[in-house]
Amino acid sequence: MFNSIQGIITEKLNDTIRLLTSGIEWDISVPNTDIQRLPPAGETGQVFTWLYHKETEMRLFGFADEQRRSTFLELLKVDGIGPRGAVKILGGISQTDLETALEEEDVPRLEAVPGLGKKTAQKMILALRGKLALNSGPPQIGSPYSELVEALWGMGYDRRAAAEALAKAEAGLSFPISGQEREKLLFKQAIVYLSSQQPHA
Repeated sequence: MFNSIQGIITEKLNDTIRLLTSGIEWDISVPNTDIQRLPPAGETGQVFTWLYHKETEMRLFGFADEQRRSTFLELLKVDGIGPRGAVKILGGISQTDLETALEEEDVPRLEAVPGLGKKTAQKMILALRGKLALNSGPPQIGSPYSELVEALWGMGYDRRAAAEALAKAEAGLSFPISGQEREKLLFKQAIVYLSSQQPHA
């Protein structure tokens, strides 16, 4: 499946752009905040895409960068939020403001987003707090466990929790060990710790 589409932006509408490439004009649902970041109509632009496909409907969604697409996919995990709802949410709040509101559990700020009520805002905080800011960016600078953290994140664990679990695993080593064997042991112990602390995502 395609990762992104690059072509001439022929038109910018509300929550939608049209992109012409190799004789095909794509109609793509894009959050308004992302549309504002894309070049003006008539210029070349690139959108990172996600295809929604059901028996009765097929729709292409696009984003200004991969981080925004990742945030969109995280929103889809929240009960009650579908693709169109996620686009509307992202179109009413910037990435930074969304991450800050989730981290600070700022329900009023989330409620200010058009179409987002208190109940859904609370669900978002429960499901996404601690995930967007960590999972959308690079691993923590200077972390000695960067590769292991990434591997654990790929399994569905939170990056911060993974780093903490690895640190605890290392502190619990009772005998000297190095190289790949050390990494394997730390990885295994970290999974045991994470599994006992929270449900696997």
